[in-house]
Amino acid sequence: QVRLVESGGGLVQPGGSLRLSCAASGIIFRFYAMSWYRQAPGKQRELVARINVVGGSTNYADSVKGRFTISGDYDANTVYLQMNSLKFEDTAVYYCNAEHYRNHDAYWGQGTQVTVSS
Repeated sequence: QVRLVESGGGLVQPGGSLRLSCAASGIIFRFYAMSWYRQAPGKQRELVARINVVGGSTNYADSVKGRFTISGDYDANTVYLQMNSLKFEDTAVYYCNAEHYRNHDAYWGQGTQVTVSS
């Protein structure tokens, strides 16, 4: 059974930082691209950052480039999203996603709320 469990969300002031974690089980990590998505109220879910476990290449949404960093601890089957210089518009539910490179089977976590507020 595949499980993706996010943690680390919370309330933070503008300019602050948070680190999200996604612990994966039931998958062979190196066969998947791992991503963070977010969904704000009334908006569509959008890709925030993606990392290819093999090779380590990353890509980011323009809105978070230079502020967010995705990384992985592959021995622990865990992916992180370090979020710095947070803005009001970063407020959303953040979801972890795993997508198989070949067959594109995809799995989602339950989401973690990030609220940026003064």
